[in-house]
Amino acid sequence: MKQKRVKNGLVSIIKCDGDNNTLIWKYPEEDFKLGTQLIVHESQEAVFFQDGRALDVFGAGRHTLETQKLPLLDQFFRLPSDAETTFHSEIYYINLATQIGIKWGTDSRIRFLDPLSGLPLEIGACGEFNIRVSNGRKLLLKVVGTSSGFGQNSLFGEEGEKGYFRSIVITQVKTHLAETIKAKNIHILEIDSALLGLSDLLKEKINGALEAYGLEITDFFISRILTPEDDPNYRRLKDQHAKQYLLVREEEIRRQEAEAAADRKAVEAQTEARLKIIEAQANAEALKLQAAAEAARMQMKGYTYQQETARLVGLEAMKNGIGSGASILGDAAGLGVGLGAMGGVMNMAKEALSPMMQQSAEMGQQMEGFISPSWDCACGQLGNTGNFCSNCGKKRGEQTDA
Repeated sequence: MKQKRVKNGLVSIIKCDGDNNTLIWKYPEEDFKLGTQLIVHESQEAVFFQDGRALDVFGAGRHTLETQKLPLLDQFFRLPSDAETTFHSEIYYINLATQIGIKWGTDSRIRFLDPLSGLPLEIGACGEFNIRVSNGRKLLLKVVGTSSGFGQNSLFGEEGEKGYFRSIVITQVKTHLAETIKAKNIHILEIDSALLGLSDLLKEKINGALEAYGLEITDFFISRILTPEDDPNYRRLKDQHAKQYLLVREEEIRRQEAEAAADRKAVEAQTEARLKIIEAQANAEALKLQAAAEAARMQMKGYTYQQETARLVGLEAMKNGIGSGASILGDAAGLGVGLGAMGGVMNMAKEALSPMMQQSAEMGQQMEGFISPSWDCACGQLGNTGNFCSNCGKKRGEQTDA
């Protein structure tokens, strides 16, 4: 630390150029002259002590020590108005900068019941925190006393050693960590995913205890939870969790396979339905083309569907023997030929029979010596030359002559 003096031995400039690890530093001199310059840096504040009391507080800047600027000190210790007069006081510099990277760790295992399994377990925890002075006057009154200064190691101790506030931090962690795990139903095997939330909750609890000392933890981190790997209960819990995970995973795989099979069947059904639709459309198109071709063929021949039907009736009549006109009409009606087509049927039948009639006549002439060239039917039809009556259709020889 640096200080300057005048020739008569009294300090003329007061300042503190300590490092950042120093939280509180007491200026070594206690006798000051009115008019002395007090220099306070941005991250500092200076507090005057008199008879164990924290009195005037100075923030960042250059201050000239005068009676009007020391009202509380003047109240408890009557300062003379003479500018050359000296006064006795203690000056403490408070470092307001945030102290970072202070490590912490539990000094023993934390016993608790796992909230999900009910098994008794023991865990530990460690991490870091950042802290700052929120109220220098409180910190001086609660902690400093007549000490010349405090740094991080004095207040929190080095790792593995006790400090003024390390025990407060560790006690709060041990008390509220197990309590929070139980309240939040956090599985010990999944606790790493909850470290951020646990850290925030513990920071709130610890700050509640530190507020009376003028300190505030700005950031608190749990970097690791120490699990009891050698504990039989913990190993049993891990085995149970692994089996449960495998069962859940297998069930998930089966569900996914079932969903995939259902999707595959749905796709196959849709594909089959589309193929049937395409096939039906193709068949309909083929029938349409076939009908169109048939219609074109019939149109090229010059007759209609009814005419074609009549032609087929006539040919059928020729195969079965030519009956009377009434018989032919009955046959045509039986085949579904309309009355309008009957005449066409008869005409086509006659046309189909003409060559046969001509051939029969020629055969009759050749057999003239054996069979009478003509015969008369009982119905009154005379001069029949065929084997059947051209009027009633009766066969030759089935009736007597009139």
